[in-house]
Amino acid sequence: PSERVQKGAFGACLMAEPALVAQCVSRIRREVGIPVTVKHRTGVDKIEDYAFLRNFVATVAAAGCETFIVHARNAILKGLSPKENREVPPLKYAYVYRLKQDFPRLEIVINGGITSQQQIEEHLAHVDGVMLGRAAYQHPWLLADAGKTRADVVRRMAGYAKTVASLRQVTRHMLGLYHGHPRARLWRRMLSDCAALKRNDPDLLLEALEAVEALETRDTPHFHAETEV
Repeated sequence: PSERVQKGAFGACLMAEPALVAQCVSRIRREVGIPVTVKHRTGVDKIEDYAFLRNFVATVAAAGCETFIVHARNAILKGLSPKENREVPPLKYAYVYRLKQDFPRLEIVINGGITSQQQIEEHLAHVDGVMLGRAAYQHPWLLADAGKTRADVVRRMAGYAKTVASLRQVTRHMLGLYHGHPRARLWRRMLSDCAALKRNDPDLLLEALEAVEALETRDTPHFHAETEV
């Protein structure tokens, strides 16, 4: 919804032109051999009624789109920055659930404000899928498989880092790995240290891991059983 996006007639403002979006989908489907999906909002500006959203999906689905990823907020085209548009408009999850009820043959994926595994499971009781954006990047451990540890990830990434030219290109995307962990700040500080990054040595990841785990072990209370004789 930025001015550049609106002037270019792409992005959320196209929700007001479902027939045009349908034409785009139809043309794209003729040119590619993979499924075409559409990601959209629940509405634009002050258009709050569900009928607007339903009509948009029905029109685009008629052109052959079978998967809709719905950010469960309206897009405010004037007055909010792109960042504010991701956070300020109220979430309308019920609208997305209703879409699935009205279009059971379509794949409906929900997006927006989802930050925990519990929320994911709750949404999956109503829709086909959940899309995470910033939460997956800022808190990647949210998607960890059972039985995995952060240490496993760090060791594998240390090996991968040996294959790239710049260590910084790896570490900058790992800052959130320990999000919510008591030693998260230490982890971020070590991976952001300019002097250490200049060495361009992948072992920095292992050094940071060792520091975090050593402190974690030190902070873990130890209990000893005593036998009275």
